[in-house]
Amino acid sequence: MTGTYEVAVIGGGTAGLSAALVLGRARRRTLVVDAGEPRNAPAAHLHGYLTRDGMPPAEFLAKGRREVEGYGVEIVRDRVVDAVRDGAGEFDVTLGAGRTVHARRLIVTTGLVDELPSVPGVAERFGRDVLHCPYCHGWEVRDEAFGVLAGTPMGVHQALMVGQWSKDVTLFLHTVAEDELSDEDRRRLAAAGVAVVPGEVAELVVGDDRLTGVRLVDGTVYDRSVLFVAPRPVPRTGLLDRLGAELRETPFGSYPVVDPTGLTSVPGVWAAGNAAGFAEQVVNAASGGYRAAATLNGELLFTDLDAAVARG
Repeated sequence: MTGTYEVAVIGGGTAGLSAALVLGRARRRTLVVDAGEPRNAPAAHLHGYLTRDGMPPAEFLAKGRREVEGYGVEIVRDRVVDAVRDGAGEFDVTLGAGRTVHARRLIVTTGLVDELPSVPGVAERFGRDVLHCPYCHGWEVRDEAFGVLAGTPMGVHQALMVGQWSKDVTLFLHTVAEDELSDEDRRRLAAAGVAVVPGEVAELVVGDDRLTGVRLVDGTVYDRSVLFVAPRPVPRTGLLDRLGAELRETPFGSYPVVDPTGLTSVPGVWAAGNAAGFAEQVVNAASGGYRAAATLNGELLFTDLDAAVARG
């Protein structure tokens, strides 16, 4: 054992740093293990976070790290490869570099990975003019020529949503057959003025480092300057699974069952941010990390008080 902490926060994104800030200010000996793989790394700016709208994600995290380190929190760049609950209900945590630490409680904020459609050009442009969230990026590309790449019939929902930011929207059905659209889908698309293009997309067309169009397998090119896609979210919940946390299947992956504070089914283990749910934006992740840390701190406090009472 090369370190003993009251809390180990596994993941150094927004949720993890928010939790660490609360714990540091509560004078808890806290370790943050950060693999340095934030979900929003491809984005140039984050949006929708009051007073931080437009800040680059890397700058946001760097400022957060400086703040929590100011309260004595230790941050290490590494990844957790295993965690085992001991007989006392505490945890031995193994890091990738070989270090093992002991923590009384855990907060897991390992997030998720976006798996992008395997269309040439999508991965290269993602976070620039290939986007996934209109709330995150819609304002910046408002009134441009939008395309929406469908991978499932849920692409209809995305096409209808992004129409709030542009009236020039084309839905590329791609791998979705026309007969998979319901009558309600067709009526809504028509009412929204969304053009529907059947046929598989072959690649994106790029000129002067800008998206200029979408090419189908038949060679037809449609001029578009923005393309919305729906990545497949893959939660990083392997550690929670190994700890025995109950997971629930959703259309967006398998996530831990948590109470309103983020407590999982494993006593002493909380989850926050995208490790706890698909839809958590940066502002939600910050709130979730705060709530988990405040609850955990109170639980430790009263656990120790009750133990002192029992000792007389």
